[in-house]
Amino acid sequence: MTTIPQPPDILSPEFEADPYSAYRVLREHYPLFHDPGTGSYLISRYEDVQRAFREPVFTSDNYEWQMEPVHGGRTLPQMSGREHAVRRALVAPAFRGRELREKFLPVIERNARELIDGFREADEADLVSRFATRFPINVIVDMLGLDRADHDRFHTWYGAVVAFLANLAQDPAVTATGLRTSEELAAYLLPLIQERRAAPGDDLLSTLCTAEIDGTRMNDQDITAFVSLLLAAGGETTDKAIAGIFRNLLAHPDQLAAVRADRSLVPAAFAESLRYSPPVQMIMRQPAEDVALSGGTVPAGSTVTCLIGAANRDERRYAHPETFDVFRTEIAAASAFSAAADHVAFGLGRHFCVGALLAKAEVEVGVNQLLDAFPAMAFADGAAPAEAGVFTRGPGRLSVRLTPSGGREDGQGAGRG
Repeated sequence: MTTIPQPPDILSPEFEADPYSAYRVLREHYPLFHDPGTGSYLISRYEDVQRAFREPVFTSDNYEWQMEPVHGGRTLPQMSGREHAVRRALVAPAFRGRELREKFLPVIERNARELIDGFREADEADLVSRFATRFPINVIVDMLGLDRADHDRFHTWYGAVVAFLANLAQDPAVTATGLRTSEELAAYLLPLIQERRAAPGDDLLSTLCTAEIDGTRMNDQDITAFVSLLLAAGGETTDKAIAGIFRNLLAHPDQLAAVRADRSLVPAAFAESLRYSPPVQMIMRQPAEDVALSGGTVPAGSTVTCLIGAANRDERRYAHPETFDVFRTEIAAASAFSAAADHVAFGLGRHFCVGALLAKAEVEVGVNQLLDAFPAMAFADGAAPAEAGVFTRGPGRLSVRLTPSGGREDGQGAGRG
């Protein structure tokens, strides 16, 4: 007689130490589970999470309490209908196509190069603190046309906003710091918004201040909330993705060698890392009416926690899901950064991450420049570092032994892949 394991406690230290074993228990025995710690319904199978992201009955009304306080206003993920379509159309052009390629790709390349210059001759470095966690925030500050001297200030604000969003245990100190950060960021931005409205430049903040569609423009609160969202969503995904890619590749030297030899595999390595170790492990939704899913019915108005990390390793969807494989055929790199993705790390449907192509550009540039700068890399301690985090997850440190290439390579490899 088989004993059914107890449902995991997603707020426990044991869960944070190894969520993937817990995800297997949830998928197999508790595909719909009301979690007492968070007061939400956990869903863990790919089919159910995909439905929660795609079907209109699953609203993002939960963001009113989960995100709006720290962002200081309504943001794209909590909008729907025409409001969502117009707001997305106002901001989306900056994150795709010619604007991304011509205006912002040089910003991305320069920031990657400058950070790598700080440890280009080092024998050992922590890729998290020296590169991954700084890179996307520096890029966002520069895209917005803000003072580069404020990189450190924005990095602090970024950490506080992400901590607020990841505060599943509702620590009051974390909440207070997040709310204070929201006020500080708005106070910093509002005078600059007035300046850019009066004299717009060629930067993203000016674009946000002047863009107009069907007579609709973004007001001050729309802009400050979007910048806050950009810091959190744009920073955290790229930060943890770059660290995750190198952790995964260094743990599989044959695949690292393949990617190093054929840089067209970098997007595939990114896509597989998004599946295997997604930076954002869970996203919440709120159904407008009762919905039947695997294992039962979710009541209208309840909070549904979509476990991305579980869905992306669902054995019903992927062969050998616990194996990292950049050659995996179930994920097409060509569509992995679009709403037609074969994973759920960026969401799906109308709320698919508007910054997915920006993240792709940053990751490709960062990975290529790091591979160019260091012809050999290995874990400094001989083993992969532990990952940390529940809502978002990645290695807190990634100390690597490095063999420098012997010289600065201005942009070499930055556009490949």
